[in-house]
Amino acid sequence: MRRAAILFLIPALLPIFLFFFIPALAAFVLSFTDFDIYSLGDFRNARFVGVKNYLQLFEDPLFWKAMGNTFYFVLVGGPLSVAVSLSMALLVNSKLTRFKGLFRPVYFAPVVTTLVAVAVVWRYLYHPRFGLLNYGLSFLGIDPVDWLGDPVWAMPAIILLSVWKGFGYNMIIFIAGLQSIPEELYEAARIDGANAWQQFKGVTLPMLVPTALFVGIITMINNFQLFAEPYVMTQGGPVNSTLSIVLLMYQQGFRWWNLGYSAAIAFVLFAIILAGSLIQAGLQKRTGLSSRT
Repeated sequence: MRRAAILFLIPALLPIFLFFFIPALAAFVLSFTDFDIYSLGDFRNARFVGVKNYLQLFEDPLFWKAMGNTFYFVLVGGPLSVAVSLSMALLVNSKLTRFKGLFRPVYFAPVVTTLVAVAVVWRYLYHPRFGLLNYGLSFLGIDPVDWLGDPVWAMPAIILLSVWKGFGYNMIIFIAGLQSIPEELYEAARIDGANAWQQFKGVTLPMLVPTALFVGIITMINNFQLFAEPYVMTQGGPVNSTLSIVLLMYQQGFRWWNLGYSAAIAFVLFAIILAGSLIQAGLQKRTGLSSRT
């Protein structure tokens, strides 16, 4: 029986081993070398430098700038995305909402749209002179804002785009969570005299905690991998205000050909994402245990 199971698993596990574990292991080894463009022509030019790349990384002000920008994006964009997703899920799942079959694909459409194409369109929406957003602000008597050219507004502009692009996916997950809540709980709450807000606070939110933690983990992982938006819209500017960890990794690896240094950045990011995922998974497990008791 075990032999048959192994034989069935081999076709699925072999590509994962060849195209994930071996490249990941090679990249980890690469992070301890000074692998550069000269080493591409002859691997013998690569030298083992130990933890020099990691030590250099933590002394690099640009790395800390990118780290701060990435955490800003995660800590602001993540909760905002979850809040918008939950709000839209409650709206679409409401018994008072009509044409639910229309709203769900409309809200989900940005998720399946190519991110680069969306970023290009939003770049024009943010145009300081001809952009639709500034045109709308002009009716309120607000002066045009240089959304992508001002260091103060560049990252919030990217966060707004990211929330719009990704909330539909989380919305679908929240809708599934809402539909899994037994109706008897709401009936019991109404019998006890609970109003709509009390039902939401006492029934909906506690029952959605595992779903919210799962959505939080997925959103955090995606946000830490911020790349396409600043790459297409700002190239990390102005004055590195939108430079993310992944964009810095790309620049070091494929613009300056410091591939060993770039690999070190990748594994530092991997460690951060792993730590964040373990913390949230621990919270999810604890929440699941407490809800069963």
